[in-house]
Parts: sequence; structure tokens; C-alpha cells
Amino acid sequence: MLSVIIPTRDSERALVRTLAPLVSGATAGLVSEVIVVDGGSQDDTAVVADVAGCNFITVEGPLGLRLKTAAGAARAPWLLFLRPGTVLDTLWTEEARRFVDQPLPGQAAAVFRRSASVQSALREVLSLAKVALGARPRPEQGLLISGPLYDMLGGHAGAAADPETDLIRRLGRRRVARLSTNAFYAP
Repeated sequence: MLSVIIPTRDSERALVRTLAPLVSGATAGLVSEVIVVDGGSQDDTAVVADVAGCNFITVEGPLGLRLKTAAGAARAPWLLFLRPGTVLDTLWTEEARRFVDQPLPGQAAAVFRRSASVQSALREVLSLAKVALGARPRPEQGLLISGPLYDMLGGHAGAAADPETDLIRRLGRRRVARLSTNAFYAP
């Protein structure tokens, strides 16, 4: 149903935190595969990926190229991009399955809600105000996107300074649903 793509570089500890909640998605039949696309780690990132049963590929080059390469290797019709250190709340599988089964009209992409537990109260208030004013989602929230929409947009731009933010910008606010499940980010 969905391929999870996690770009890494010396991310062994953050990767462990990100992979743990994905087990429930695999046992529920939602996660078909996890692709860890590495940019030349010197730590035990490859060992962590191997122990967790992930597909581990090494791609030299910028982040956008690594993400696009992994998306091209993905077998599932839906892609879930997660940064290492992003931890999804326990109920993520139910909400993601509902979204994948019945995307909202005009929306074939979604992000998770930024969690307040990692942010200070003031930062959370500012974050909520930005959302109310129409701020774009951040890559730390994860991105769940249909493969056809990803391809239509041309995927991640290899030359962009921040290819994840660039893709979210090209998606536009109206095409991105905001799920109520929390995503905690602690790199």
C-alpha cells in the first residue's frame, strides 16, 4: 500500500526512533516496504536498516537526487517520506489508511500534525498561528503522497537547496491535507 522512504547520513540513532512506529504499519499491512536511502554514512545506519528489514541503498549526491532515486525504486502506489528523527504517533496507521483508501477531493497528499511535546508552548502557539494564516507544512511532518502525483510534479528537485520544502511548495496548500495524528521530530 505504501513505501516509506527515509533519507539518511550518519543517522543511526534517529533512524531507530523513526523505524519503531512503522512496525505497526507493517503488521497492519499498510507499509509494504521501507527504503533507507543513504548518502554515505560512517556510523551504523546500514546495520540498523538491515536489522529492521529495510531496503538499504546508497546514493551519492544531493538529497533531492537520493529521494527521487528511492521514489523510483518504490513498489507501492503511495509514498511516505520521513526524515530520520520523525516519530509518528501510535494511531498513525488508522488515519493514514483512511486517507490512502479515500483521499479528500483534490488532495492526494497529506502531512501529519507537528507535535507540541517537542516544542515549547510559545513555539506551539506560533506554529498554530502560522497554520491558521496558511503557512506551508514542514518536511519534519512527513509527507504522504500518491505516486502518480509525485511523478506528475517531477518528484524532488535534485538541484534545490531544500528539495523537501521545494516539493511541498510545488504541491500547494490546497492539495495537502493535514492529518490529526502527531509527528514528533527530534533529530
